[in-house]
Amino acid sequence: MRPYILAESNWKYIKEQDFDLAVLPWGATEAHNYHLPYATDIYEADAIAAESGRIAWEKGAKVIILPTIPFGVNTGQSDIFLDMNLNPSTQASILRDLIEVLDRQGIEKLLVLNSHGGNNFRTMLRELGLEFPDMFLSTCDWFRALDKTRYFEEGGDHADEMETSLILHLHPQLVRPLEEAGDGHDKKIRIAGIREGWAWAERRWSEVTEDTGVGDPRKSTAEKGEHYFRDVTEKVGQLMYDIAEADISDLYE
Repeated sequence: MRPYILAESNWKYIKEQDFDLAVLPWGATEAHNYHLPYATDIYEADAIAAESGRIAWEKGAKVIILPTIPFGVNTGQSDIFLDMNLNPSTQASILRDLIEVLDRQGIEKLLVLNSHGGNNFRTMLRELGLEFPDMFLSTCDWFRALDKTRYFEEGGDHADEMETSLILHLHPQLVRPLEEAGDGHDKKIRIAGIREGWAWAERRWSEVTEDTGVGDPRKSTAEKGEHYFRDVTEKVGQLMYDIAEADISDLYE
């Protein structure tokens, strides 16, 4: 039993514990090019949350990792077979219920560890912060924690070199041969402001990419994935430690 993983813990142990921070990993279930499993975002969330939790725990943080939510916002992929969607309003309801449990039981801090680009928890946490004013509510996108160009040759944001390398490291038996993967070519929107990144509209996935990937995965290796995993979990683990140790009545300097 890892004492910082709720799913592995038992009542005999848990009933005697106090925790300063709960971490809620949140993934998605969706196609990842031709070569990666539908649960890619879930496997990444599970592994990064667990290893980051270990790092924080061994530094002395009282952190508890909750089970990963396996479904995310996939509204732009409604025609991709078995891409499972939770609307943002549904996510907000789930979050509210879980925050209510933590608040009632005296765990004042929550970190939502996001593992899917379509999820966006900031506006939800703003609203829920008014309802639960004694809670410290936070979120992070682990995939934005590091400069990917230091680790990978090819860009992208879905089933790309980074994600493929991670899964080659974590679950190589679930990765089909890379010669079977699509090239991850994505079409760019014609509207300049959206293409430049300062305006936004949801991507219509099946019009953007033929293979559901965005980014060429064919230079991926398990060694690259291991290097990136080690560094990203060290950074996320430090974040967990910092939040767990923070005095929420004295946050600013």
